[in-house]
Amino acid sequence: MASPSSSPPKSFSEVIQHNVAALAEMRAEQEKRRTTQDRVADTITRFTGSMTFVYLHLLIIGGWVIVNLGFLGIKPFDPFPFGLLTMLGSLEAIFLSTFVLISQNRMSQADARRAELDLQINMLTEHELTQLIRLTHEIAARLGVEVRDETPLLEAMENVRPEKIVEVMEDVEQGDALSRQELQTIGEREVGDEADEFLRGVRARPLDIGRDVEGTK
Repeated sequence: MASPSSSPPKSFSEVIQHNVAALAEMRAEQEKRRTTQDRVADTITRFTGSMTFVYLHLLIIGGWVIVNLGFLGIKPFDPFPFGLLTMLGSLEAIFLSTFVLISQNRMSQADARRAELDLQINMLTEHELTQLIRLTHEIAARLGVEVRDETPLLEAMENVRPEKIVEVMEDVEQGDALSRQELQTIGEREVGDEADEFLRGVRARPLDIGRDVEGTK
């Protein structure tokens, strides 16, 4: 006997609850797959992105500077220009950047999986709509409903082929790149022609001035 959770949802609210539960289960499964290194990196990334981290650094750096400037009467262990503080800050920046990159890589992988899921759902939705259009066309034909232009309808009744869409996108992108290159070439030619004309005018000016001078004599 099937459990109530495995039965197909009926009402709209049940559909929403089913989808929310499925997404929560998927996130829980992804959480289980995280390694200890991922958890450590995420924890450090969350802490470094908080105001607590900022306040802690202000307190440590401020105290470090005050002590090493001799304001408290304590012997400076890192006098100005605070070479040790600079080195520790550089090392901290290297490690923090690495932790942030680790977290970003994991988030990018999760985003890629969600994008793949969205793509599969969209393709399934498109297939279902195509079947619905075919069914509607058959119903209209049996009822004797006349369609003036069946060309768009016949095209909509065909399943979309993703590889063809990718080819069209690549052709459009290549066409745009060629168009930009042609426009740039035309612009360079126009600028070159204007520059040549300007240079010819500059070279001709001394001759014209010389003729004017001779005429005045």
